[in-house]
Amino acid sequence: MVKLKSTGADVFFNVTTPKFAAQAIKKLTEIEWKPLHFLNNVSASIGSVMKPAGFENSQGIISSAYLKDPTDAQWKNDAGMKAWNVFLDKYYPEANRADASVMYAYTVAQGLVHVLKACGDDLTRENIMKQAASIKNLELGGLLPGIKVNTSATDFAPLSQLQLMKFKGETWDRFGEIISGDVGG
Repeated sequence: MVKLKSTGADVFFNVTTPKFAAQAIKKLTEIEWKPLHFLNNVSASIGSVMKPAGFENSQGIISSAYLKDPTDAQWKNDAGMKAWNVFLDKYYPEANRADASVMYAYTVAQGLVHVLKACGDDLTRENIMKQAASIKNLELGGLLPGIKVNTSATDFAPLSQLQLMKFKGETWDRFGEIISGDVGG
């Protein structure tokens, strides 16, 4: 649980899709409102939100991540990022590699491949659901280090971890430890 200390400052929870997040970020600058700005993860893409909104308008925004940011140079020599680039070169060379949605789709597809391989030759609905609901500590190339996929028969949500980040310059700066929403995690 996260508690916000009351400082009397304005807080803006920007829970929008990418197009509208970029518009909101621009509008805050236009109206000269400078709240503590929290942006939902789905709109934290540098390529489809922060750059169109203007890097100068995006400074200090706080969000969360569970995926590697394809625009972040720290992943240049990362094995998962190299595999992602090889995949895109072969199957989707025109992809906007700065769009976090492309990394999301690739990572979800990796999860599906894992489930289908676990099914073997038994591709019945029952077995696919069984395998999808029994993933343990799966690490995928697009996930941040320490973020793992876990599911069970009573919890189908594959991810329950994230890391906070703040926008600085032209990139996200992750801070703090991995936060887990798992009970007892």
